[in-house]
Amino acid sequence: MRILLVEDEPDLGKAIKRTLTQEAYVVDWVQSGDEALAYLESDVTLYTVGIFDWMLPGLSGVALCQWLRSRSYVLPVLILTAKDRIEDRITGLDAGADDYLVKPFSMAELLARLRALRRRSPDLKPAQIQIGPLLLDCDRRVAFLRPGKTSEQSIELTQKEFQLLQYLMEHPNQILTRDQVLNQLWEIGAEPNSNVVAAQMRLLRRKLGQYGCDHLIETVYGMGYRFKAE
Repeated sequence: MRILLVEDEPDLGKAIKRTLTQEAYVVDWVQSGDEALAYLESDVTLYTVGIFDWMLPGLSGVALCQWLRSRSYVLPVLILTAKDRIEDRITGLDAGADDYLVKPFSMAELLARLRALRRRSPDLKPAQIQIGPLLLDCDRRVAFLRPGKTSEQSIELTQKEFQLLQYLMEHPNQILTRDQVLNQLWEIGAEPNSNVVAAQMRLLRRKLGQYGCDHLIETVYGMGYRFKAE
């Protein structure tokens, strides 16, 4: 899941990004509404959730919501704000926000609200993905081989391996190019090595190969990679 975080308080922004990254989210963090708008105008479909502070330099989080809804974009949005009056909550929700979190808040509550957004939003990917012998539990960030069987095994994956497997399993039998993988799994502004996608794919295949599942990831030469749904 890729998140656009718009928060102008540096300490809070760093804390939120660190927490979300530890939970295997890919996070683009900006500190003004105008920067956020530029990211959204560039490719709003890149993101699965927006976390917008209400009070921002330039456009406010509420104005960003209004911009999205005026163009019929369905990006789920969680508003962060110190405003706690009922009237303020109504204003934010009427502007198009899907949820509202009052500062100060715990990171555990933030993560719970993101999970709730996924359950409520039909356009978001499911919390569990099962294809063939593999089950991916996106909330617990665990992969299982032969789930529910007496021979069930959990597959230990690094954060990036899990993100890569999740992206592949969300698009079964589709060819995903190197650029698509880079755009989805690495933050804007990051400068990974040119062979980073191939290297990560090799590591993931090697890990799955320990369980006899490396054949599920196919290299389509000259085009990209495909997860084969048998």
